[in-house]
Amino acid sequence: MDSRMDRIRKFMLQEEEDDDELFLVLLPALYSSLYEEKRPVHTSSLSGAQLVKEILEGHESWSKVEFRMEPEIFRAVSDYLKRECLLEGTTRVDVDEQLGMFMYMISHNATNQDLQKKFQHSAETVHRKLNEIINLIPLLVQRFVKVPTSLQPHPKIMSNPRFWPYFQNCIGAIDGTHIPITIAEEIAAPYRNRKGTLSQNMMVACDFDLNFTFISCGWEGSASDAGVLRSAISKGFEVPAGKFYLVDGGYGNTSSFLAPYPGVRYHLGEFRRRQRNHTGYANKEELFNHRHALLRNYIERAIGVLKKRFPLLKVGNHYPIESQIRIHAACIVFHNIIRCQNGDEDWLDHQPPLIPPETYVDVPEGDDAHHQDAHHQHQADLNNGNNLRDQIALQMWADYNN
Repeated sequence: MDSRMDRIRKFMLQEEEDDDELFLVLLPALYSSLYEEKRPVHTSSLSGAQLVKEILEGHESWSKVEFRMEPEIFRAVSDYLKRECLLEGTTRVDVDEQLGMFMYMISHNATNQDLQKKFQHSAETVHRKLNEIINLIPLLVQRFVKVPTSLQPHPKIMSNPRFWPYFQNCIGAIDGTHIPITIAEEIAAPYRNRKGTLSQNMMVACDFDLNFTFISCGWEGSASDAGVLRSAISKGFEVPAGKFYLVDGGYGNTSSFLAPYPGVRYHLGEFRRRQRNHTGYANKEELFNHRHALLRNYIERAIGVLKKRFPLLKVGNHYPIESQIRIHAACIVFHNIIRCQNGDEDWLDHQPPLIPPETYVDVPEGDDAHHQDAHHQHQADLNNGNNLRDQIALQMWADYNN
């Protein structure tokens, strides 16, 4: 019995000695981790405010690349936000830096971590300052994306005999454009478009100065253009009496939304091929569709400039879905502001991409194949649209042949 107790006692003593040795090995490491001086994370020689100042005071091209606008336009936007008390700077982050942080984010598809490094702030500060601007977007949309108030014909219609007087009551063009999104897989199904990728289908309207005049955001990628338009109408989107927008074949033809003749060539590429072959118009429908396409091309150009300036609209990002939708709307707002300030666009054709093109998401273009949804209109509306289109086409054809 005693020998057994001796063995147990020896074993316990050995365990204590082993624990003591382990403690002596770990003690220096524990001491070091507890008492060594913490190394700072933000070690750049420039603060975020200094970085923004350097960009704005440097060559104009630097501001265009980093913020997608000229320095004077950036300052005008910042002054407006301060003057209207929409943003208020703090001792740590002034309004210029906050705006610069947001513009850098939508220009580069920058993550929170990217912005921490670039502007030398904590994750919490970056998150809070971005959200302050994101929460402003609905108000900015109201102020800078407006349906035309003037009912006078646009000068670009009045000055062109191909459009005048036939489209004198046209106030713009409408189309849907798919914007890639990221979203949790369990709720992703409605956002999966006909190409199998995830997107929102955003309806946009523009005038003939390439300014956006209406947007409807947040519709799932599986929604048709015509369905998004019907929803917008049900929520208050109105067309002034006697006026109309031009739309493509994916929409129903009404007196407020004038579509081309179905089954008749109307894409500009098709007409260019005919011009090369010296082939004229076969009938009034072809003539109407060609001129309709020329004028409706303004919406395609506007969308093209928008996505070229903000390639974020060609890729997904990892902000919450509600923020993604508002960020997409913010691009529309800043597009309009830049155009109203006569911002340059030619430089966009001569810049290397900020976001690698191989990361661009393949999304649908156009909704012409979804005619079945376009005809979910009251028959009276379709009849009125067909009568208006015929009247314009007949007058156009008569003048063309005289």
